[in-house]
Amino acid sequence: MGKLSTHVLDTLHGRPAHGMAIDLYSLRNGERTRLKHVRTNADGRCDAPLLEGADFTEGVYELTFHAGDYFADQGVDTPSPRFTDQVTVRFGVANASENYHVPLLVTPWAWSTYRGS
Repeated sequence: MGKLSTHVLDTLHGRPAHGMAIDLYSLRNGERTRLKHVRTNADGRCDAPLLEGADFTEGVYELTFHAGDYFADQGVDTPSPRFTDQVTVRFGVANASENYHVPLLVTPWAWSTYRGS
């Protein structure tokens, strides 16, 4: 069985983003439902997979990373409104028997992601 995981790298400081809040949503039949609210650990990862087993199904999901709050907590002076605030990554899971890893590389001015394994 597959699983969904993530981690966050703070590329401004060159380290894992410890303590960033992340919300996981499912999008089904036109409805957006929050499934989880987590914070990253010292390695910038979640302590457990976001979804696995029977909870991990094909469909469309969103991860919302609260990057603006994270950088404010780090003492980074950013403009108001923030350029990078909440980063939402919408992605599809076509085969829930595979692993889907959705990392985020982020600064107050840019972000990127990719599908890992």
